[in-house]
Amino acid sequence: MLNIGGLKNGIVLDHIKAGKSMDIYKYLKLDKLDCQVAIIKNARSNKMGRKDILKIEGDLDVVDLDVLGYIDCNITVNIIKDEKIVEKKTLELPQKLTNVIKCKNPRCITSIEQELPHIFFLADEEKRVYRCAYCEEKHK
Repeated sequence: MLNIGGLKNGIVLDHIKAGKSMDIYKYLKLDKLDCQVAIIKNARSNKMGRKDILKIEGDLDVVDLDVLGYIDCNITVNIIKDEKIVEKKTLELPQKLTNVIKCKNPRCITSIEQELPHIFFLADEEKRVYRCAYCEEKHK
């Protein structure tokens, strides 16, 4: 069995769908941070069968909870202090996303004004539909 050392202080992202950890790594821009990151892929899970886990050294401010909620709101965020879990956060679909997804509509103002932020609002929570704040284009 593989043994990955514990964290003294940091964040553990648990219950990630198997194979999705690299997507989360890219979305959170963890490659740009100067901290240790452990990616555990296809770990055994009684609840999910297989799952991925990310262990990130550092404070919670390195993790954008809105991005995580958008990717998968079933991920569990464990806050670690002095090698103990001090808090567990559950995620929800964010009501607003800024610069996480981009509008594909060629007539949208964001395709002309490059410096404008890409803002999307949750239009249908059940179907996970987001719409552009400027042109109301549905994100697929």
